[in-house]
Amino acid sequence: MKLLRKAPIDGFILALLGTVLLGAVCPVSGAAAEALGWVTKAAIALLFFLYGTRLSPAQAWAGLRHWRLHLTVLSMTFVIFPALGLGLWLLGRGILPADLLVGVLFLCLVPSTVQSSIAFTAMARGNVAAAMVSASMSNLLGVVLTPLLVVVLMSTSGDARVDPTAILTIVTQLLVPFLAGQLARPAIGPWLARHPKPVMSVDRISILLVVYAAFSVGTVEGVWQAVPAARLAQIVLVCAVLLGVVLGISAGLGRALGFAYEDRVVMLFAGSKKSLASGLPMAAVLFGGAQIALIVLPLMIFHQIQLIVCAVLARRLARRA
Repeated sequence: MKLLRKAPIDGFILALLGTVLLGAVCPVSGAAAEALGWVTKAAIALLFFLYGTRLSPAQAWAGLRHWRLHLTVLSMTFVIFPALGLGLWLLGRGILPADLLVGVLFLCLVPSTVQSSIAFTAMARGNVAAAMVSASMSNLLGVVLTPLLVVVLMSTSGDARVDPTAILTIVTQLLVPFLAGQLARPAIGPWLARHPKPVMSVDRISILLVVYAAFSVGTVEGVWQAVPAARLAQIVLVCAVLLGVVLGISAGLGRALGFAYEDRVVMLFAGSKKSLASGLPMAAVLFGGAQIALIVLPLMIFHQIQLIVCAVLARRLARRA
């Protein structure tokens, strides 16, 4: 531990890189993967319970009423992102295969993440209540807007359908624990205010579990071997550039609109993310045949990059804050 503290790289970043390596070298599958999924869900539920105990009802209500921020985040997810994806799709013809270009466009149409957006916002000491509302609204609206955008901007081989279980998942896994934390706040909240380390530990553990599960799925499904190394490097470069552009737009737009630091953090994380958990089921419905593997590959790669980059940003912002 002393060596980690003295290392030039933050200890959490080293743990994150180690988790990535572990997921690539020793992935879980079968019953172990199912158990990991339940453990991850339990950690996320505990995280939102703790968020509920720390947020006062006044703070939660203030986050709900911040409509300018929520509209801006939704515009990033369902307007600016699709515009960038359409531009890459048009400019990339003749450079990348058609299926992969469709995949890049598709990743720009899916909703934002919920768990990691809120976890990174909390880590960077941003407006957690507003992040919960913005990220949840993105997922709820995404089950309708994403299929519509796919139908408008892309040609699909199947009918666009909406999975109502996404709404139930958000309610049971995120909202219910948060409300339970609100009820338990009078008894637990003061103690957590004096001892913030348990919340920070659950924050980091939940992020590491999500990263390990995501890389395990990619390794088990053979995603990293689906295309040649040179082509994979091209996709990584495109996804990295896309993320960098979106992060820059989010940061600049937050300042231009005069948002406070805590709200700009929400813009940075909720406005730049894309959900693998929501995107994969939608792709299975909207596309058919063997093309699915190539279409979801950019989304999987973008998901891995955003977790790593946003973890680094969150830690740096926390230090500055």
